[in-house]
Amino acid sequence: MPNIPAAAPRLRHAVDGAGLGAGLTVLFAFACGALAANLYYAQPLVGLIGDSVGLDSSAESWIVTASQIGYGAGLIALVPLGDIFVSRKVILATMAANVASLLGLALAPGLFALFALTLVVGVTSAAAQLLVPLAASMAPPERRGSVVGNVMSGLLGGILLARPLSSFLAEYIGWRGVFGASAAVIAALLVAAFFLLPSRQPTATKTYGALIGSLGRLFVDQPLLRRRALYHAAMFASFSLFWTGAPLILLAEPYGFSPSGVALFALSGVLGVFAAPIAGRLADRGHSRTGTIGAMLAAVVGFGLALFGETSLAALVVAGILVDLGVQANLVIGQREIFALDESIRSRLNAVYMATFFAGGAIGSALTSPVLHAFGWKGVCILGLGFPAVALGYFLLGERRPG
Repeated sequence: MPNIPAAAPRLRHAVDGAGLGAGLTVLFAFACGALAANLYYAQPLVGLIGDSVGLDSSAESWIVTASQIGYGAGLIALVPLGDIFVSRKVILATMAANVASLLGLALAPGLFALFALTLVVGVTSAAAQLLVPLAASMAPPERRGSVVGNVMSGLLGGILLARPLSSFLAEYIGWRGVFGASAAVIAALLVAAFFLLPSRQPTATKTYGALIGSLGRLFVDQPLLRRRALYHAAMFASFSLFWTGAPLILLAEPYGFSPSGVALFALSGVLGVFAAPIAGRLADRGHSRTGTIGAMLAAVVGFGLALFGETSLAALVVAGILVDLGVQANLVIGQREIFALDESIRSRLNAVYMATFFAGGAIGSALTSPVLHAFGWKGVCILGLGFPAVALGYFLLGERRPG
């Protein structure tokens, strides 16, 4: 195994079949979380960023949309490479590019540079989704859901902590300092990954063009993949609506929160991280259907409570917890299901799944500011409730089978 550094000989056993050890699990989870967090630092800061670069308030949520569009592009262009190249090389190169783009974003002088570099940060943050199928490939089939759930706990922890962390740090180092700090964290992880990240030799022999061309066929030919991707696109649209819109109403009257206050509110969503390992274990035990129904119901009920969020902070907090719990649980159950389809194309399956639902997230974040501006917070909540409600209705009527 020539691509495993000599500094990490003890990892050979893990790669050859013993699965992920505790140390590697921590590295995978922490790296996934730090990379994914890059997409969410801007969510509570769109007002601050918009003010500093002269962006109209009705278009502020497009800052978040740009990172999600970039991430979707990275999922399509980069993640499938894990099926034809040694994943370690692709991951390290993408992480290095992520560091450079984060530093550029921290120094962005105006609107064009801001959006261009936000897109690149999104593209290169897709390295997180090269790590997840690599972890799944190293896990025995009977523990795959648990392993994916554990790694996804780190990724989801990064997503959920990104909002309160960026709100808190922005009060002291500004929004540019937030992205500079992220560059330093990813750089440190890049060094650790260089010495510790294991290698897996894929078996696919497709050219890059054929590889990318196969993604659309996978979406058409794999009904389970298609359904799961669209379910989560609806869930993620509601997630983006809530977490892009809630900070905007908290910063305004009658709440008038400071960035630190928004950070404390956003901490409520961190409870959603506990859904990932539980959902993975439920799926391993054959309860994917029950878990999916519960996840979608949680998002529906969450937005029902959020309707009262303009006058009740408690309702808004509970709504955030429920939306996050539902979205994270549905994500892990869906990934566990698609990873069982075909081991040899796992990176491409993950790319299609993630790109589809991030398109849903981009739609949700893009709609937030204009809907909030035109119809108020209740309009955002009704739209946010509708996405998971439609997904749940289709799931109940269209998948009448156990599991």
